[in-house]
Amino acid sequence: MTRSAANKSEAIYGHVQSLPEVWAIAAQRFATITAVHDPHSKPEVRFTYAELYQQMQQFAAGLQALGMQSHAADPYPPRVGLVADNSPRWMIADQGIMQSGAVDVVRGAQADVDELLFILQDSGSIGLVVENRALLQKLRPGLSNLPIQFVVLMTDEAPPADETLTILNFSQLLELGTKSTLQPVQQTRAQLATLMYTSGTSGRPKGVMLSHGNLISQVLGPPHVVQPEAGGRVLSILPIWHAYERAFEYFIFSCGCTQIYTNIRHVKKDIKDFKPNYMVGVPRLWESIYEGIQKQFREQPPSKQKLVKFFLGTSQRYIEARRIVQSLDLDNLNPSPVEKAVAAIQMVILWPIHQLGDRLVYHKVREGMGGHIKFVVSGGGSIADHLEDFFEIVGIEILGGYGLTETSPIINVRRPWRNVRGADGEPIPGVEIRIADPETKQPLPPGQKGLVLIRGPQVMQGYYQNPTATAKAIDREGWFDSGDLGMVTTANDLVITGRAKDTIVLTNGENIEPQPIEDACIRSPYIDQIMLVGQDQRMLGALIVPNLDALQQWAASQNLQLALPTESSSNHEQSPSPGQQRITLESKVVQDLIRKELTREVQNRPGYRPDDRIGPFRLLSEPFSMENGLLTQTLKIRRAVVMDRYRDMIDEMFM
Repeated sequence: MTRSAANKSEAIYGHVQSLPEVWAIAAQRFATITAVHDPHSKPEVRFTYAELYQQMQQFAAGLQALGMQSHAADPYPPRVGLVADNSPRWMIADQGIMQSGAVDVVRGAQADVDELLFILQDSGSIGLVVENRALLQKLRPGLSNLPIQFVVLMTDEAPPADETLTILNFSQLLELGTKSTLQPVQQTRAQLATLMYTSGTSGRPKGVMLSHGNLISQVLGPPHVVQPEAGGRVLSILPIWHAYERAFEYFIFSCGCTQIYTNIRHVKKDIKDFKPNYMVGVPRLWESIYEGIQKQFREQPPSKQKLVKFFLGTSQRYIEARRIVQSLDLDNLNPSPVEKAVAAIQMVILWPIHQLGDRLVYHKVREGMGGHIKFVVSGGGSIADHLEDFFEIVGIEILGGYGLTETSPIINVRRPWRNVRGADGEPIPGVEIRIADPETKQPLPPGQKGLVLIRGPQVMQGYYQNPTATAKAIDREGWFDSGDLGMVTTANDLVITGRAKDTIVLTNGENIEPQPIEDACIRSPYIDQIMLVGQDQRMLGALIVPNLDALQQWAASQNLQLALPTESSSNHEQSPSPGQQRITLESKVVQDLIRKELTREVQNRPGYRPDDRIGPFRLLSEPFSMENGLLTQTLKIRRAVVMDRYRDMIDEMFM
């Protein structure tokens, strides 16, 4: 099915030279299908494919009427900053800018003002499309020294008066576009389409140059893996300006799907209400959903909890046996006939209990996620083994993938027919993966770990006006240095083992990749978030955000009462019952519990080494979040920022 789907997609879109051409075709194929739906905007917004494309054209014509045109002296098309968050209007602006012949320079509205001003200056943007009037007011003092000629608000607020800038709101620009004729712009796949600035952990962000050909590769590659149906519902929560979400949206729009926008506040309710067929997310999202389900399990009577635990344990053994039979066990991809036979017998024995668990428990989990999910895609980081296991048990297909902003981003994806949990799948067509020695850059054979190098149509053109950084990232043969460590199996599956710059080097010279150990630790119901530390120390340490709900239930079972941190406390917190001892996160019994959890989960991890043991740790009362700057907008821990925030605590840990 996927081969014919890929051939069909190639036949339809294979000839296009620019991304706006994809939209012209999609608008004809799926004219009356709802393209975007924002149930949380005021008023609620819905656009069909025909309506959305019409507004893209009006937006483009409006920009041209404002004077947007290419200049022969400029080696790049004109740049327009697009600083806004998720909404149907974002896609209108994105494709309107490209259709006008310009390059959009994208960033989220929550970014630091100084960072936004740097990006606008570095890119040489002559126009700015901005989230709202409030953000414009914050940016306005810094715009005076930039070549910005006009500003478009993404809202319909009255534009502020300005003597030096032309400022229009969204509707005014569309109205201007309706009175103008859109001038066609000849574009090729080699031309720059967008600049996406990487945040980095230090120094100034770099502008990743992605061409129309780079972005079109994200439309033509995924049909070799999956083919969403026209009208299929996609629930979107990740930042639309991020490469991962953005590329997935381009793909699903080329298939005629309906995109529904949600957010952290509404996602759990929206999953139930809109019953999505497809979702794309990061490991933290699946962890949040998993923890919500586990909380419901913990709230059941003890007898039901015991039954659920029995079913999950039996089904765990069932799926492990099934992986052996299907040659999908990452630790044993080539089982012997005897191993397969033994596993097949185990499957036969365990299947009735697994099916009973499905009827009594697992189907309710699927119903809680809308009941219509065909698959979800996970990227932006490795997904923990216990999440892989749980969602496989309950029948939710997770397709893990791998990529970077510099690779447009998707280069590897697991296939539905060959879903090796713990791996990142095979490359999509056109992509070459090489595992190389980090020092010599010489190729390594399958099964050996090294630096992941990438070559293909997805790889960026380079870093904008930064030839030094470009030369460091892409060699003369076109190989891009991902900075990630990994290996390729004999079956051609990529396995990412860590990030080279995240590697913790202990004083004994041992290199520790923190991510796999962190993934193991959050299997504990009492650990919500964790970040390993220990560079240049004798052993690893950890900063841990505990799961307060689970700790409270544990404390109650021990006739103890956990005193919550101030920011988590309720005004109605009950006093201890007679004979009940009050404890805190610093209490020895809590520290001993966490120590026991860490020891068990780390030692049970495949490939455990003594150097993996976690020594000192500290429990944090404040979670890592986007609001406090400790998580990125794709919910990754900002390690350098956390290190700076807790520098004194970390130093004290190792004294």
